[in-house]
Parts: sequence; C-alpha cells; structure tokens
Amino acid sequence: MPVRWDPLLVRHFARELHARLAGARTRALRLDGGARRMALLLREATLDWPLHPTHGAPRLLPPSEPVPSDLPFPGRVRTVRALDDERILVLEVPPDRSRGARDLVIELLGNQWNALVVERPAGTIRHVLVRRGGRRPAQVGAAYVPPPRPEREAIAEPISLARWREILEPIPPVRRARVLVATVAWTSPLNAAAFVDAAPDPDTALERGHALWAELSFGPTEPTPVLLVEDTGAQPYPWPLSGHRVQPVPSLLEGFRIVAEQQTGAGPGPGSPALPPELVSALDAALDGELRRATRVRAERDALEDEGALRSRADLLLARFDRVPHGAVRVDLAGFDGENVTVDLDPALTVQANARALYDRAARVARARERLPGLLRDIERRCRALEALRDRAYTGEATADEVRRALPTREARSSGLPASEAPPYRVFRSSGGLEIRVGRGARSNDELTFRHARPGDAWLHARDAAGAHVVLRWAGPGNPPARDLEEAAVLAALHSKARTSRLVPVDWTFRKHVRKPRGALPGSVVPDRVKTLLVQPDPRLLEKLAED
Repeated sequence: MPVRWDPLLVRHFARELHARLAGARTRALRLDGGARRMALLLREATLDWPLHPTHGAPRLLPPSEPVPSDLPFPGRVRTVRALDDERILVLEVPPDRSRGARDLVIELLGNQWNALVVERPAGTIRHVLVRRGGRRPAQVGAAYVPPPRPEREAIAEPISLARWREILEPIPPVRRARVLVATVAWTSPLNAAAFVDAAPDPDTALERGHALWAELSFGPTEPTPVLLVEDTGAQPYPWPLSGHRVQPVPSLLEGFRIVAEQQTGAGPGPGSPALPPELVSALDAALDGELRRATRVRAERDALEDEGALRSRADLLLARFDRVPHGAVRVDLAGFDGENVTVDLDPALTVQANARALYDRAARVARARERLPGLLRDIERRCRALEALRDRAYTGEATADEVRRALPTREARSSGLPASEAPPYRVFRSSGGLEIRVGRGARSNDELTFRHARPGDAWLHARDAAGAHVVLRWAGPGNPPARDLEEAAVLAALHSKARTSRLVPVDWTFRKHVRKPRGALPGSVVPDRVKTLLVQPDPRLLEKLAED
C-alpha cells in the first residue's frame, strides 16, 4: 500500500523528527535520483527516505559512513518543521564556518515527491534529488519557489461551528467529505470521512465532527500514533480514525518502519527499475537536455529587445540624417516627442545602413517574439512527457521499447555504449553540488571541451601554464555561483604545472567562447571574453570534491 501523507501527518511527523534530531550533527547527504531515495547521514543516525509515492516510508537507521559520491553536509540540525497546511517538511541547518544556512526541503506533493537543498537567505537551490521543469523548476541554481498557498479556511485558527454548518449543511452527506477537503484546512482524503461521520445521529454529526476537527488541528491533545489497517496494507497516522481498524504503535517512526518492511519485495520499487541501467541514464540525459533547452529559451525570450523602440530609432535616424556626424559611434537626437534619444551606431556604416540594421533587428525580435512562446510550450510538453515516462520506468510500468521510442536519436544511440567506457575526464562535485569535469591529458582536453561540454558551461584553464581543461557544468542563466567557480579554478590550478605556486591566475569563460584553430596541437585552444581568478592551489580540495 502506498504511503499517504496529509498536513496533520506531516506536522506531527516533523515534531517527532525534531525531538529525535534537533542538535544532531549532520555529515553528508546522499541523493540517488535514479532510485529516488534520499539519505541524510548524521553522527547519531541515518534518515533514510525513499521519495516515491509507491515506496515512501522514512526510517531512522543506525549511522553509516559517507562514501565519495555523497555530498558534504556538515552542520547541526537546528529544527525540523512542517509548513502550515502543506505536505512539506523542512530540516533547517544553520551556517557553519564554511557554509551558509541551508534548508533540506522534503516535498510530498502529488506524485512528484522530491528533496532539495535550499541555500538561505538567497533561496537558491544547491542540490536536488529529481530535476523538474515547469513553473516551479527544481534545478540547481534556480530560485526555490514554494507551491501556491492553499486557498482553504482556518489555516491559523479554527472556524466557528456556525461556519462549519454553513459549509456542510447544504451539501448531501455523500459529498461532504470532498467539499470539506476543498474548503477547510488540515483536512484530507485520509481524515475527512471521520470528520463528517463523527456520530451516527445526523443531528449531532456536524457538531461532533467540528469538535473533533478543532481538537486534532488546534487542540492540546497529544498524538496517539496508530497504524490504520486496511486490506491493502497499513497507514501510519497520529490518531485513530473512525471507519478504520487500528494497531497502536509507539511512534510514527515505528509505524513507518513496519510499513517499510511490508513494502520490501512488494514489486519493482524505485531502486530496481525493470530497465537496463544505460537506458535509464539515457532517459535522464534526455530530460536534462530538454530542461536546459527550456532554460535557454526562457532566457532568450526574457532578453528580447523592444522592437518598437528599435524602429523608432531607425525612423529618427532617417528623419535627422543631416545631424549625424560621419563615423560617429553614438549620437543624441531630438525625438519626435521632444525628448533626447541616444542612438548607438556602427561607424563603418552610413546613416541609411545603420537605420536598415535597426529595422532588421526589430524584424528579428518580432519574429522571435512570435516563435519563442510556441517553442517553449513544445519543450515544456516534452519535459512533462519525459518526466511521466521516467516515473513509470522506475515503477516498472514502462517497457524498454517505449523508452527507446521516446529518446532522441543521439540519446538512443549513446544508450548502447558499454557502461565501462571511461570518459576523458575526472568528475568532481563542488560544494554547491555542481559537476566539475577535469581533463585527463592533452587529447582528453580536446574531447572534454568540444564533445563533453555544453555551450553554457564554464571553461577554465591555468593561465600561461600547461594543464588540464576544466569544465564547470552550468545551466544558467548568468554566471555560475562564485564559490563553485572558485573551486573549479582551484582544480584547474592543481591540475597544471603551476600547482606548486602560492597564487595561480586561472582564466575562465563560457565554453561557447572557446575555439580550436586549424592545425593546432592537441589541447591547444583559443578562449575569448576571458576573465581571470587568482586562487591558491590547496591540495585538500582534491579529496574534498572528488566524486570518482
């Protein structure tokens, strides 16, 4: 039986976790997107949580040692809390000497359960279990957007009995539970029937239902955890509910442990997809590519110029052409409304040619403004389809042929490569969770830069010193976070002949600004639009960030 979460269960489970984990030292975070499983490694215990709607029972296990692929997550748990009337749980980790404050956010929404590390106060997503697009993108570097606030009454304080009657009395009894869930906070399909059928006597049912709801949602009554026993399995809950057989348990955690044991071996779980691993990886890569495309198209749409302003400047140039000095790069002209207008010019062109260039730019902007919304809708539609297919793949519902048909030709072809084929780079993971690729040699540098890097990735190399090309994977928009960029620069310095210097200048630019001249030696490239970072090549960073 799948675990079902509602706001009351999330709130009291958060309180139980807070009592167990507040003050505990955190060590590492394990995010297995393939298995859709999160594990928070603490010195005292391990919080293991499969985040899949069909296999989602959290457990507190004995402490375990981090492995190289785990994300460093040092600190102490300050508090565990739930958002009001939401299925979202937050573990707050205050800042330590090397990192700012972070929230580990567990979302149990619909069929899109997820775990995200959100850096405070900026609200930037630094790690994510399952990448998602849409209106609430779950991607590293994006701003975390909470779900829309539920439009239900009585989130902070109970409604009166008169208001309860006003909502439910006009509704036929068979529909009252559904109306209650849509209208009143802290209700759900799990508990609504107990609130509307609180007494066999119809004359007292509404009054007793209101009293029960107010007591469970706002009263001082301590939870009495139980398993709601059904034919399909058991469901942990803070209190017994009418209409269910119940089995008392010492705590919600113990209830979830029992459910987890029941779920073990109950079919293809999220950790054992019934598909070849390379095909699952290709599906993840295809979704990642579509999410990146959506980000680029949104950035292009948001950066569009005002075509009307471009045409107005072109009209002004033609109307005032006799006032434009020959060879000027910029001119101030009196606009048609009397206000001065500054027009940038190409000094190599005539006034008429500059005007034509502005008209051409305006036309391109107009075409892009017409084309990009439809393109973005198509990409987002593909993202949703690939996300749904991936969810079905992890529950064993999707076939291998179905996945291959959904993959782009390149991804489908690459999924047949031997899994043991070594890439031309080593993999590191920045403190912010971004992947850093370091070339293994001169020829590997070319492979990394021109075949294993995206145009928007950051490219780095130690200035005036032989060494590895380094690629910091980045989906944008804008520059990568400064801390991640500096760590990639330190790796570039450590993998260069300047590694023994006290300070090393490292050049960086975006991969799209790197070219290879014809006939150049292996590893020799020409970067453009370069910026320089001055870093200390600290060897301790190699072990700290190493992933492979």
